[in-house]
Amino acid sequence: MTAAPKRLSYKEALEQVKATDLSSLNDFQKKELVETLEAIKAWEDEHQLELYRPYAKQKEFHAAGASNRERLLMAANQCGKTYSAAAEVAMHLTGLYPDWWEGKRFLHAPRIMAAGMTSQLVRDSMQVLLCGIPQRPLGHGMVPKASIVGDPTMAKSITGAIDFIKVQHSTGGESILYFRSYDQGRERVQAMTLDAAWLDEEPDLEYYTECMTRTNVASGPVFMTFTPLKGLSDVVSRFLHDKHGHVTNMTIEDVDHYTREQKDAIIAQYPPHERDARTKGIPMLGSGKVFPVMEEKILVTPFEIPPHWPRIVGFDIGWQHPTAAVWVAHDRDTDTVYVYDAYRAAETIIPIHAAMIKSKGAWIPVAYPHDGAAVKDFNQGLPIAEQYRQEGVAMRPMHATLPETGLDGEGKMSRISTEAGIQIMLTRMETGRFKVFSHLSDWLEEFRGYHRKDGLLVKVRDDLMSATRMAIFDLRFAITKPSKSRMIDHKRRSSGLYGW
Repeated sequence: MTAAPKRLSYKEALEQVKATDLSSLNDFQKKELVETLEAIKAWEDEHQLELYRPYAKQKEFHAAGASNRERLLMAANQCGKTYSAAAEVAMHLTGLYPDWWEGKRFLHAPRIMAAGMTSQLVRDSMQVLLCGIPQRPLGHGMVPKASIVGDPTMAKSITGAIDFIKVQHSTGGESILYFRSYDQGRERVQAMTLDAAWLDEEPDLEYYTECMTRTNVASGPVFMTFTPLKGLSDVVSRFLHDKHGHVTNMTIEDVDHYTREQKDAIIAQYPPHERDARTKGIPMLGSGKVFPVMEEKILVTPFEIPPHWPRIVGFDIGWQHPTAAVWVAHDRDTDTVYVYDAYRAAETIIPIHAAMIKSKGAWIPVAYPHDGAAVKDFNQGLPIAEQYRQEGVAMRPMHATLPETGLDGEGKMSRISTEAGIQIMLTRMETGRFKVFSHLSDWLEEFRGYHRKDGLLVKVRDDLMSATRMAIFDLRFAITKPSKSRMIDHKRRSSGLYGW
């Protein structure tokens, strides 16, 4: 069977016209050329869903819907996040899924709500992408013209805004697409029963949970697309830290509709405190970021740690907030530290943590905070550090301290100063002597969110940062792997038989 000829796209046709010597054409040929271009453009306008080809990150976002009721596409500005969600909504409304589709499928005609910040923004963005611009008939957006049933019901709040439309689903039923806005309040959606909801731009947590409630009967998906300019808000924290649902992070580097030169110019135009949010989709923390360092400056591709580099584990104690461990290697030739592994888990008993730590090198000494020597478990009556030592973990004989005195917040001399530890880490980062293996997503998540408010450290979701600081405190005690004849009995460590 002969394959059908490839349809020439409007962009390709336009390039051909630009390469044509128009002076050699007569008026009839020029008119015919213009009509051909207009016909191609008109066809594409009415078949946008058919022509949709997602980038890898957009495809990941779609696919996550097969197993996640809650999803977030947290992306850089102008990278196609709204466009991709509009395409997905159109697929659900029509039941027309492409061959490459791996996400959720509706086997009935669903009721879907699309909501954004204000009625005007919804009209000018979401509605345009789904239905076309208000000045033209419906069918010039992602929802195919042939699938739209009847005329839209218009909203009364703003000229050209649609309240809802009906769409023919492939199963024979009629889907309904509602348009709403956050400024109308949650009351505007409280009476609705929905199969799905799409929220473009970040809502407050109250509005988001109302949308979850509206989809509870159907256990339907709620998905969001936004650039995280509000920083670590309640909504962002729900996904990044409380682990509700799936997050797809899409940066300017994940798209190819910009040239390298255009990308560099876009990145350079933003002030430093906005740059990560607007070009990488990383929550903006403004001037409150503890480590105002570009990630590219500290990230390295994972490699095998040379055996002559000494190692140490930084440790932070927790229960409801996670217990955390960070593995650090020290290249003494260049005085560069490498964070090469990380572990974090909440509400997990000591033997489980201990087994994890030992599995990554039972010989590596573990630096822990001062409360590890004082906090007692009432079931055993032993300091936490001693309980780990009883499990065979290579806990240092005493808690981590700076090699020299530092200043605490009251100006007093302290060898456990948090601020001094932070400054040592920051100095290393800025001078290229602090590196992190690029696959450590949990570590990077905390690094991005580590911030101050009103000048004070926000001690929430900072467990891996605290563990890293312990490793930096006790870096001078890092060791290389001892020979078998020198292996340490860590259960006897507290007896004082060992000097380190």
